[in-house]
Amino acid sequence: MAASELYTKFARVWIPDPEEVWKSAELLKDYKPGDKVLLLHLEEGKDLEYCLDPKTKELPHLRNPDILVGENDLTALSYLHEPAVLHNLRVRFIDSKLIYTYCGIVLVAINPYEQLPIYGEDIINAYSGQNMGDMDPHIFAVAEEAYKQMARDERNQSIIVSGESGAGKTVSAKYAMRYFATVSGSASEANVEEKVLASNPIMESIGNAKTTRNDNSSRFGKYIEIGFDKRYRIIGANMRTYLLEKSRVVFQAEEERNYHIFYQLCASAKLPEFKMLRLGNANNFHYTKQGGSPVIEGVDDTKEMAHTRQACTLLGISESYQMGIFRILAGILHLGNVAFTSRDSDSCTIPPKHEPLSIFSDLMGVDYEEMCHWLCHRKLATATETYIKPISKLQATNARDALAKHIYAKLFSWIVDHVNQALHSAVKQHSFIGVLDIYGFETFEINSFEQFCINYANEKLQQQFNMHVFKLEQEEYMKEQIPWTLIDFYDNQPCINLIESKLGILDLLDEECKMPKGTDDTWAQKLYNTHLNKCALFEKPRLSNKAFIIQHFADKVEYQCEGFLEKNKDTVFEEQIKVLKSSKFKMLPELFQDDEKAISPTSATSSGRTALTRTPAKPTKGRPGQTAKEHKKTVGHQFRNSLHLLMETLNATTPHYVRCIKPNDFKFPFTFDEKRAVQQLRACGVLETIRISAAGFPSRWTYQEFFSRYRVLMKQKDVLSDRKQTCKNVLEKLILDKDKYQFGKTKIFFRAGQVAYLEKLRADKLRAACIRIQKTIRGWLLRKKYLRMRKAAITVQRHVRGYQARCYAKFLRRTKAATIIQKYWRMYIICRRYKIRRSATIVLQSYLRGYLARNRYRKMLREHKAVIIQKWVRGWLARRHYRRSTQAIIYLQCCFRRMMAKRELKKLKIEARSVERYKKLHIGMENKIMQLQRKVDEQNKDYKCLMEKLTNLEGIYTSETEKLRSDLERLQLSEEEAKIATGRVLSLQEEIAKLRKDLEQTQSEKKSIEERADRYKQETEQLVSSLKEENTLLKQEKETLNHLIVEQAKEMTETMEKKLVEETKQLELDLNDERLRYQNLLNEFSRLEERYDDLKEEMTLMVNVPKPGHKRTDSTHSSNESEYTFSSEIAETEDLPLRTEEPSEKKVPLDMSLFLKLQKRVTELEQEKQVMQDELDRKEEQVLRSKAKEEERPQIRGAELEYESLKRQELESENKKLKNELNELRKALSEKSAPEVTAPGAPAYRVLMEQLTSVSEELDVRKEEVLILRSQLVSQKEAIQPKNTMTDSTILLEDVQKMKDKGEIAQAYIGLKETNRLLESQLQSQKRSHENEAEALRGEIQSLKEENNRQQQLLAQNLQLPPEARIEASLQHEITRLTNENLYFEELYADDPKKYQSYRISLYKRMIDLMEQLEKQDKTVRKLKKQLKVFAKKIGELEVGQMENISPGQIIDEPIRPVNIPRKEKDFQGMLEYKKEDEQKLVKNLILELKPRGVAVNLIPGLPAYILFMCVRHADYLNDDQKVRSLLTSTINSIKKVLKKRGDDFETVSFWLSNTCRFLHCLKQYSGEEGFMKHNTSRQNEHCLTNFDLAEYRQVLSDLAIQIYQQLVRVLENILQPMIVSGMLEHETIQGVSGVKPTGLRKRTSSIADEGTYTLDSILRQLNSFHSVLCQHGMDPELIKQVVKQMFYIVGAVTLNNLLLRKDMCSWSKGMQIRYNVSQLEEWLRDKNLMNSGAKETLEPLIQAAQLLQVKKKTDDDAEAICSMCSALTTAQIVKVLNLYTPVNEFEERVSVSFIRTIQMRLRDRKDSPQLLMDAKHIFPVTFPFNPSSLALETIQIPASLGLGFISRV
Repeated sequence: MAASELYTKFARVWIPDPEEVWKSAELLKDYKPGDKVLLLHLEEGKDLEYCLDPKTKELPHLRNPDILVGENDLTALSYLHEPAVLHNLRVRFIDSKLIYTYCGIVLVAINPYEQLPIYGEDIINAYSGQNMGDMDPHIFAVAEEAYKQMARDERNQSIIVSGESGAGKTVSAKYAMRYFATVSGSASEANVEEKVLASNPIMESIGNAKTTRNDNSSRFGKYIEIGFDKRYRIIGANMRTYLLEKSRVVFQAEEERNYHIFYQLCASAKLPEFKMLRLGNANNFHYTKQGGSPVIEGVDDTKEMAHTRQACTLLGISESYQMGIFRILAGILHLGNVAFTSRDSDSCTIPPKHEPLSIFSDLMGVDYEEMCHWLCHRKLATATETYIKPISKLQATNARDALAKHIYAKLFSWIVDHVNQALHSAVKQHSFIGVLDIYGFETFEINSFEQFCINYANEKLQQQFNMHVFKLEQEEYMKEQIPWTLIDFYDNQPCINLIESKLGILDLLDEECKMPKGTDDTWAQKLYNTHLNKCALFEKPRLSNKAFIIQHFADKVEYQCEGFLEKNKDTVFEEQIKVLKSSKFKMLPELFQDDEKAISPTSATSSGRTALTRTPAKPTKGRPGQTAKEHKKTVGHQFRNSLHLLMETLNATTPHYVRCIKPNDFKFPFTFDEKRAVQQLRACGVLETIRISAAGFPSRWTYQEFFSRYRVLMKQKDVLSDRKQTCKNVLEKLILDKDKYQFGKTKIFFRAGQVAYLEKLRADKLRAACIRIQKTIRGWLLRKKYLRMRKAAITVQRHVRGYQARCYAKFLRRTKAATIIQKYWRMYIICRRYKIRRSATIVLQSYLRGYLARNRYRKMLREHKAVIIQKWVRGWLARRHYRRSTQAIIYLQCCFRRMMAKRELKKLKIEARSVERYKKLHIGMENKIMQLQRKVDEQNKDYKCLMEKLTNLEGIYTSETEKLRSDLERLQLSEEEAKIATGRVLSLQEEIAKLRKDLEQTQSEKKSIEERADRYKQETEQLVSSLKEENTLLKQEKETLNHLIVEQAKEMTETMEKKLVEETKQLELDLNDERLRYQNLLNEFSRLEERYDDLKEEMTLMVNVPKPGHKRTDSTHSSNESEYTFSSEIAETEDLPLRTEEPSEKKVPLDMSLFLKLQKRVTELEQEKQVMQDELDRKEEQVLRSKAKEEERPQIRGAELEYESLKRQELESENKKLKNELNELRKALSEKSAPEVTAPGAPAYRVLMEQLTSVSEELDVRKEEVLILRSQLVSQKEAIQPKNTMTDSTILLEDVQKMKDKGEIAQAYIGLKETNRLLESQLQSQKRSHENEAEALRGEIQSLKEENNRQQQLLAQNLQLPPEARIEASLQHEITRLTNENLYFEELYADDPKKYQSYRISLYKRMIDLMEQLEKQDKTVRKLKKQLKVFAKKIGELEVGQMENISPGQIIDEPIRPVNIPRKEKDFQGMLEYKKEDEQKLVKNLILELKPRGVAVNLIPGLPAYILFMCVRHADYLNDDQKVRSLLTSTINSIKKVLKKRGDDFETVSFWLSNTCRFLHCLKQYSGEEGFMKHNTSRQNEHCLTNFDLAEYRQVLSDLAIQIYQQLVRVLENILQPMIVSGMLEHETIQGVSGVKPTGLRKRTSSIADEGTYTLDSILRQLNSFHSVLCQHGMDPELIKQVVKQMFYIVGAVTLNNLLLRKDMCSWSKGMQIRYNVSQLEEWLRDKNLMNSGAKETLEPLIQAAQLLQVKKKTDDDAEAICSMCSALTTAQIVKVLNLYTPVNEFEERVSVSFIRTIQMRLRDRKDSPQLLMDAKHIFPVTFPFNPSSLALETIQIPASLGLGFISRV
């Protein structure tokens, strides 16, 4: 493709930049061939002229489209070059906070310098079992790929982790090991995976240190082989170490530390066990204070020491060995404090009794003097003599440091050996995964021997890496049948040859070390002479003769020769070692056994690192004389050997690469330094991988992916049914140069840049389509806007014109109104003026007239008053004159009358003196006396009347007097008041005058006041108006306040309600947590129990080794024919008499089955007869006991007992008859008769069948009669019990004692006598009634006897009738009998209607029972008739061929053909009886060998549970606690065995969960507790358990149900897990919505399993299958809801977790797909009526995540909407989705970093879990709500297919 097509205007390119390495720019005009300058526009806004290189004329690198930026795999980029790689890594690291990125087969890991929540166990579970390309890049994905390839390819694997110090190598290796430990588990209970992880703290403490670049830098390389068995479980591990930096023990640079273990020891010095070490602060020791930074921020060395000791204990290093290690380490610290003093220039000494040396000697167990001597001297040996020579202070200090480094190196090696021993497994290793944590390429200002060895190792690893990448590319091309073209790649073999070949750098270094006077300078000269100007990779610095430069694959490195020889020799004085070997401290000599045996090429340098290789757990013995030679090996030689061994191991494995990148040197979190990153990318081989990929065909698409992505570039005619041919046709049109692509078998291969070109064409096509759509939409919108504006203009005009017309009409109205107002106003003015004048005139007239009237009134008043005065004066004068005249007249009358009376008195006196007078008087005196007497009487009467009148008058008089007095007083008061009033009148007149004056003053004041009042009124009105306004404002404020108060009240109530709801939810959560905790404990307990059983079985297998040639068949392999055979029936015939054997060829299976059935029928009749006999005996015993008790009572029960004895005799006689008939039947069966006699149509045969029928009917009838008679006798017994009317003697005695008066006693005696008489009369009446009843009973017995005789006669008659007529005759007989009874009882109860009514009710019940029995008998008759016809037909077919061959002996043993024997249904009690020895058979047939599918389809749900409970009921009925306990224990254990054996079968687990719950519900329903008996029928309440409380077993069954439920959930999860991601995320349910983005090499063929693609329909079908199975098994609806809720939670959690870990799934179109899929699941819930199960709520996080992918993500309002919408998602999940959001098309926009920060700021106060993923393994706590059964136990039938013939219904 021509450059002019790509470098067009607005094309974006990368240009070099000294600060940012690469800078983005945009072309301002098209490039034309020949242009020397490009006009560019930088992102900062500046324009730039970019000059092209005149020699190469290379154009700048093109920038990838934005849609490809941020890809998971760098090889997915269309343009593969350094700036594209750097930009992609930067965008992922800074913008998306993603630290992992694939680069082909390499995982690039950037150290974030921050703890990220992406390494939890939930993430491990999410990556477990996933293909490498299906999830986002992660260290766990690489580990899973290695684990999967090890299992699939049966090949060992290696994970090579490399990078600079501080890049995160150790952490990455640690996480990889943690993944293996978590996923695989261990093969034994020794917790090997924990030991493997425990090795990390130990190795970090003794091998890691703080450097300027890293606080926990590994100062050694290690290769850990994690071993696996055949089941790919961890069994052990082994560790190899490389290049320990020993120089750090004695020297640390500024801001660095020694190894962590020294500081941990110093921090823990105060512990009691460490007091003997005599340690202190780290600043007190020379070896720990040189760096000046003894403390690491955020690290507690004391806690780290505890972790180290704990890890040592876990790895089996005992406390004594641990203390030995700490003694040696403390001794090294004290050795560093040993000081030397110079005696002269060639000798030195140690001060006497030097404390550090003394402590060192005590700790090491060596002699102080000897150690002191050899620290200051050395031994020189020649051929003839040995010399002891003193050394200088500098040499002594160096020797001391060399000794300290040597001890530490030996201790390090010893610890590694013991760690390997602890991780070693006795089980044979099947395969392993190696994790190599090794240093990356290093270059410093001063590079020495350590950097040389490190870079040499990296050269070897880079060579292996290049070869592996090249090999993978070649395999991919060959697999796809692409023509292979040689790709040129960098081969670093020349550099490796320069270092390790003959006369190479290492060879010359070893040779110089052997020279007696070899120095670094002479070695440098040899290097110059050998390689300078001969090897292009070797150079000499210009300004130095003691250095050399090597051109490595990553960069040129200058090495300083100083110290190379000394570090390579690793010199330690032999005498000092001998002193240490002679130590009394046993552990110290162990460290130096390697020097004697030389088991591994391990050595140390005086100031550098040591190379350690793999050391076996047991040292091997070498040959004599080999030690000295081995001991002389140099460090370089040892390192080369160990490196070759490592490369051999890596080449024998499949490697996986992890390249760790350090983003900056300052350890700032999420800060990206482009310069440092580019250096490391070049050094670690990532760019080389990119270059190799770019040289071939880096972009690869499957045909389906290409078709889905670029369907928009095709025309309808180009689309064919063959996708491959369609893609070929389209590509030939789109890309003319055929070299730019190749067609493979399954993929299309593109060269670099072609995908970008296709994306450009696609974007142009979509842009053109968008423009066309926009054009059409905009035209439509503008037309719509114009029509809307036109319509609006017309509407406005119409309204304006209307408004104008209304305004003119209003003007006319106003003009007319104004005229009218003027008219009325003028009239009003004139009227008002007239009224004012008129009112003024009237006022004047009124005042004038009033004045005249008042004057006239005053005049009249004066005249009237004068007349009154005259009247009163004249009257007084007249009255005075009258009184005087009257008094004078009365006085005169009195004087005259007195004179006349005196004269009369004189005359009377004279007459009285004369006798005649007396006589006259006497004559008339008597008469007068009589008259006077009468008069006196009359007067007395009158007197009395008068007296009464007088008293009345006096009362009246007094009252009138009082009235008069009061009137007088009132008049006097009124007179006084009148006097006062007259005075007042005068004063009032005076006051009136004053008042007039005041009135005039007040009038004047009134005017002023009125004026003031008007002013005040106005002011008041103004004030009122202002107050009203204020009042309205206050009212408004009041309303607002009220509103606020109401709102606050509402808010408070809402908050209270919310709090209440939250507290309720919290309580529910706590309850669920407690339930979950309990159920998890149950789960753990069941797991341990299973483990215990497995171990038990293993032990038994180990003890009982099976003999060769014998194999035990599993119980599950037994034949299924038992379900269809009559094994139970055959087993029951074993007790029958033996019959003569027949020839095998003449046996007929049909006759034998008939014969066995007849025998079974006879045994059943015998059993029924025995039951009847037992019942009769029991009744007799009860009668005898009751008779013995009631002998003392009066003879009230005589008739009753007589009746019972008669009935008993009658029943005994009937029983004897039945026995005789049964004996006859048995004889008939066993008789040796001729075949014609026993033939089906023979008379004897008919008689036999009729006798059998009659016997069975008679047995049932007698049984029912016994029950009826028993109930009647009981009711009569209750009716005739005597009434307790007698007074208790004790009460009478107490009453008598209370009576003290004799009269009371006499009265009481009389009362008692009367009471006794009354009682006697009652007793007599009762006696008579009892005698009558006895007579009636005797008559009834007689009638029953007659009835019995009549029935026997009818029975005899019926036996001679045919079967059909017999049934009709018996029915007719029963009807006539009932009619006679009815007539009899009507006569008997004619006087008592209540008794008659009760009798009628009982009669109706009996009739109903008889009708039901008749119906059942009809059914059995029809059924047996059909069987008879079938059997008769079969017998008829067989008789023809059998009759000729039948021998006499055979005829004897042939069973009689079964006949139709209708039986009445028994009254079962809902119990099942079995023998104790049949318990194992019951459990085996009902649980162990039961197949759920047949039971679920053919039988009632929960049948096994009902059967088991009915057996438990019978054991409870028998009060056999041993039987109950044994049965329940066997049941529970058997269910556990079944689930253990077939625990992965959903139907089995579901079936036993349903039956366990039903068994639990039955135990509750029939427990007798009131809470469980509410819904029972009366019949069910009768079936309750009576003797045992099985509450404890209910709890055990509940725990078992919980375990089964958890197992069911695990089975569901295992079935659903492979479907969820494919069906919910990957499959396109809505075709064409989601587009496929370009992918890189991440979908490797080795990672893709050969599985069918699952769709959403697959999930729905599986859900339907689950639901139908659950319903078939009769599982409780509430439990089904809980199972469905758990299933939906698994679907939602797995889908969301994969969404959060897959960047390619976070797009707008995928959100639409997810929402559609969720709606389908909700529709399924609605179809199954499960919307209220809580399943929909479990999908809420997934729904919100899908909505989050689709909502707008730009403004603050969008952020607020997202925060309120995503309530079910955690903050980490929301941020993760936003970071992962990836546009599929260019029209979508990425989420800006500022928007994500806004979301984080808004959600910072939300308190939610920091966990990123949902716990897909979470199981909701299950509950088993009580669900009683309406099924009656007595109606349950046991099918013969279950093989339970040995149990019988009771």
